[in-house]
Amino acid sequence: MRWCGLGVLLAVAFPAYGQDSNKFFFQPKDRIVFLGDSITEQYQYSSYIELYLTTRFPKGAMTFINAGIGGDTANGGASRFQAHVLAEKPTAVTINFGMNDGGYGAFNPDANKNFVAKTEAMLEMAKKAGVRVALLSPNAVDRRVSDRFNLYLETQKEFYAPLKDIAAKFGTSFVDQYAKTRTELEKMEQDDPKAAKVRPFGDGFHTSSPGGLQMAHAILTGLHAPALVSDVSIEGGQAKTRGCAVSELKVSDSEVSFERADEAIPLPIQKDWLSVVPYLNDLKDLNWYGIQVGNLTAGQYAITIDDKEVGRYSADALAKGVNLGNVQTGPIFEQGNAVLQAINAKNSHVHARFRTVVMFQAPDWLKDVVAERKPQELAKRTALIEKAQAAIYEAVQPKTHRWTIRAVK
Repeated sequence: MRWCGLGVLLAVAFPAYGQDSNKFFFQPKDRIVFLGDSITEQYQYSSYIELYLTTRFPKGAMTFINAGIGGDTANGGASRFQAHVLAEKPTAVTINFGMNDGGYGAFNPDANKNFVAKTEAMLEMAKKAGVRVALLSPNAVDRRVSDRFNLYLETQKEFYAPLKDIAAKFGTSFVDQYAKTRTELEKMEQDDPKAAKVRPFGDGFHTSSPGGLQMAHAILTGLHAPALVSDVSIEGGQAKTRGCAVSELKVSDSEVSFERADEAIPLPIQKDWLSVVPYLNDLKDLNWYGIQVGNLTAGQYAITIDDKEVGRYSADALAKGVNLGNVQTGPIFEQGNAVLQAINAKNSHVHARFRTVVMFQAPDWLKDVVAERKPQELAKRTALIEKAQAAIYEAVQPKTHRWTIRAVK
């Protein structure tokens, strides 16, 4: 925490936004496995969690593995937990089963009993291996998309109810994604009953891109992700900062300029996310990239970063503080967007490694050949992924930018 501007550096108390980062589930140097069914294999919510972790912790040195298989259940997850999860030597795992387990119809007690048993089996294996687990209930289905989901939405509530107690039994983190996404979907029902404008789950349960963000938001905030990217507050010719440093500060009643060196960059907000963002607290609890300027003459002000205008705000709004985390232009957004594209490209290799090598099952007559070749191929694919991951961390390192806040007519 620093007070900086005009060459003055003083320690200050600065109010926190959002969750306590000391409680955050994910940690630097984590090797993370996302385990689940087709919703996980879509590489949407998992990639957006990865994007958050990469942009928020550019020195985090994390590794990301997706072990989602379409159509899978907790039964399948338990049977492959050793080969697809523990064999990867993870430090942290998210488990997201239950959508297929519930059967998309009325509540089935026998199916639920099996779901509970297999979930506990996975947690037991993880505990013995010393692996942290975040247990997730699945997203709620969108009954606007299909009448059949009127029944299944209620079945989900009963089917996933044991998860909280299971997590407590094993001392595991738990996120009730179902409850959070249902609350958000109910607000969407009021505003858009035909799902014509806001449709996070294209077929009612698989994610579209906005649904991937909705899930990532629910999971990250449920795991106590810090909201703050960085924040600058300028009053009386001096700057209070958190998560950044300010230098070369110049202030008048109609213009402010300074150099801002951030420790992280915000999530790059995609255009197809915009429909769902208002239902996610405008991401103030996940993507706060703030600027506050007091004592400006009344009127409108343009904010430019490296001479690129990123937004216009009134003096009153700037006096209260605005969040630039959601802007979709400018050099910082462009850097984050390039990181997202690099993550997506890297994950095409992650998926190919998992599907074509990790999951490959040889016939008996080839097992001696595979025993020799499979480790070699895994090493080759892993090296390719590690190289891509290193390039991502290089690309995400924050840069110093010139900010100007100038009165406009």
